[in-house]
Amino acid sequence: MKNVYQIGSGELTFEIIERIINENLKLELAPEARERIQKCRDYLDAKIASSPDPLYGITTGFGSLCNKNISLDELGALQENLIKSHACSVGEEIQPVVVKLMMLLKAHALSLGHSGVQVITVQRILDFFNNDVMPIVYDRGSLGASGDLAPLANLFLPLIGVGDVYYKGKKCEAISVLDEFGWSPVKLMSKEGLALLNGTQFMSANGVFALLRAFRLSKKADLIAALSLEAFDGRIEPFMDCLHRIRPHKGQIETGEAFRRLLEGSEIIARPKKHVQDPYSFRCVPQVHGATKDTIRYVASVLLTEINSVTDNPTIFPDEDMIISGGNFHGQPLAVAYDFLAIGLAELGNISERRVAQLIMGLRGLPEFLVANPGLNSGFMIPQYAAASMVNQNKMYCFSASSDSIVSSNGQEDHVSMGANAATKLYKVMNNLELILAIELMNAAQGIEFRRPLKTSPVLEQVLHDYRKEVPFISDDVVMYKEIHKTVAFLKRMKVDNL
Repeated sequence: MKNVYQIGSGELTFEIIERIINENLKLELAPEARERIQKCRDYLDAKIASSPDPLYGITTGFGSLCNKNISLDELGALQENLIKSHACSVGEEIQPVVVKLMMLLKAHALSLGHSGVQVITVQRILDFFNNDVMPIVYDRGSLGASGDLAPLANLFLPLIGVGDVYYKGKKCEAISVLDEFGWSPVKLMSKEGLALLNGTQFMSANGVFALLRAFRLSKKADLIAALSLEAFDGRIEPFMDCLHRIRPHKGQIETGEAFRRLLEGSEIIARPKKHVQDPYSFRCVPQVHGATKDTIRYVASVLLTEINSVTDNPTIFPDEDMIISGGNFHGQPLAVAYDFLAIGLAELGNISERRVAQLIMGLRGLPEFLVANPGLNSGFMIPQYAAASMVNQNKMYCFSASSDSIVSSNGQEDHVSMGANAATKLYKVMNNLELILAIELMNAAQGIEFRRPLKTSPVLEQVLHDYRKEVPFISDDVVMYKEIHKTVAFLKRMKVDNL
């Protein structure tokens, strides 16, 4: 069926994930995934029954309690206790879309058949997903090392009939929703609590959500910078292909190509220029925006590997007759990549604010602060202040979370990634970036009006036409925050898939 995606039928891609979320696809277990899960569970049961050796997290306690053996009749209680005791995520509730992504990514990881869970456990995760039963998860509490223990515990408490969920827009106890659907709480077996809580799905889900947004913001930054170049009466030479072919960074080449497409047919860019060169914030757009594109591409490659991986512990290999206690739950690959992404995105805001500043300085025939009567009117003076404030804040958010580590679990977990913090601060960077780009769009659109009757390219003229339906040219001072909010709303709706 077209409205169903089979979990475990193949690798996840960003395109598949975006389609699942945007088209509200339902999830079902692929037959081959069901077989893998059952095979691993059967192997684990047989191994517990036959092995005299302790198995970490299966017949022992967790973390520094790994030397405490657990009797066979208490293995289920051990797993339930694990979920209850670890449900310590705190702070702000995460968005429902990220909750859904967490469930999707965890179900996919468990479907690979190395985690020892029951089929019913994975099926119930899919039931929650398909019926929009949203466990309440908070954004703080994970060290990104033994997986995302605290947020994943909050996510899966409702499987055992504990905790709270949102259902039909209301917050309610999980057990009441289970009763409404006629679902019994999942009776966890050995290893299952650990399989649910170990793993990087909180980091990964936040990263997927951020990355899908980053793809779009990068393209929007190009389009808005092209408008600013036109408003500033900038030159086309820095975007010529021959220049970038002799320094062939992929993102730099792509940015040059994008600008040549965006500016094709422009009267403003084609007219003779009196100035020999432009400031760096215009002239070096291919290099700066291009570096961010390459950053996004690298982070996407890391994340794509991660979301198609098994990241709980211990890991079970039925064919090799091995149960290995390792460190696949450690979030360092994501943590370092997310810190890198924050820097790349912050730089888009940094250079955007500099273009805003150039546009309001009264240069190249533009009036000061982009109003016809500066003095009586302050015009676009203070939006640049707001942009500068957010650029400064983003620099704070570029502090590296991954360079820190705080020992936990009585010294057993003595190096952690802090990848969850690296992931969640990406939201703050991108929220600021979107506002900064909106302010640049306001300034660029205003500046181009002072170049009339000359026209920019057909592509950019259409953008301006659509924008002016919602945000007018400003002749005299108005309440600016309202225009910024309208511009942000326009920017969110802007389609850039074909750019």
